[in-house]
Amino acid sequence: MNAHRPVHRVAIVGTGTIGASWATHYLVRGFDVTATDPAPTAEAALRAYVAAAWDAAASIGLAPGASPDRLSFTTDLRQAVADADFVQENAPERPELKVPLFADIDDAAPPGAIIASSSSGITMSVIQAECRRPERTVIGHPFNPPHIIPLVEVVGGTRTAPETIRDAMSFYAAIGKKPIHLKKELPGHVANRIQAALYREVVHLVQEGVLDVADSDDAVSWGPGLRWGVMGPHLLWHLGGGEGGIEHFMETLMPRMVASWQELGTPEFTPELKEKIVGGVLEEADGRSVDELAARRDAMLSALLAVRAQYDPSGPPSTAAGHPAKEGL
Repeated sequence: MNAHRPVHRVAIVGTGTIGASWATHYLVRGFDVTATDPAPTAEAALRAYVAAAWDAAASIGLAPGASPDRLSFTTDLRQAVADADFVQENAPERPELKVPLFADIDDAAPPGAIIASSSSGITMSVIQAECRRPERTVIGHPFNPPHIIPLVEVVGGTRTAPETIRDAMSFYAAIGKKPIHLKKELPGHVANRIQAALYREVVHLVQEGVLDVADSDDAVSWGPGLRWGVMGPHLLWHLGGGEGGIEHFMETLMPRMVASWQELGTPEFTPELKEKIVGGVLEEADGRSVDELAARRDAMLSALLAVRAQYDPSGPPSTAAGHPAKEGL
């Protein structure tokens, strides 16, 4: 494949919730962003999202010269990607849509541009099937909202070049993300599978009447969720092992945990269970709108990231001082 060129211009294909959040992040990090979406109200909705999310995103890392005025919009896909150095695709999760869309992007984007998909479930081997240059295509799956949450899952398809994965990892890290490289493709990638496994047990406990919806949320967010906001489970079990660390944990506590796996439930998602969860969530929300709750979430996440930046040198940078347009990534 052609050598990856320095990133100055980013194209956003698809400007729904994820695409708009990605656009906000790239703008805050000092890039020129061209977005495209066929929906008739897409541009107005995108600009409104960027304006509303700007302060929260900027509090995490604002590059010199960053401005929402560096956002342009077109309904012409080929025009949007024609001069892009990096493309972030965010179309609906339908293979019959993504496969030809990626082929069109591949045909129109400059040969040196990387084309990344935010796909949360479809593998890159499927998405790149009709591309003429599949070696420069890769999954770059964020966690919602991308302008706040640093995690990006990077995984290639069967025809993705190793250097594409390397360059994508470097690029995401340089713009304040925390990329992880998945060595194998699998549906749902990794983070969504982890949260699906947790939610399955939460729903089981609600169905069995052990907890109501609000208490089940508290059981996660005020307990293990607080710890997971600072360390992952392996490192936490290392602490749980006391002076003996992870070795002691694996010898004495892990057998009990393995035995408990057999007791975890698989709920039957009935209409009654659905109504119970919906009613419980609306009661927990207590009249607050989705936008109000999202603003509260983002403010707390921004504060947590600021604290993590003080204590965790392995985390993503909290500023954009070395953003890739200057460093040539």
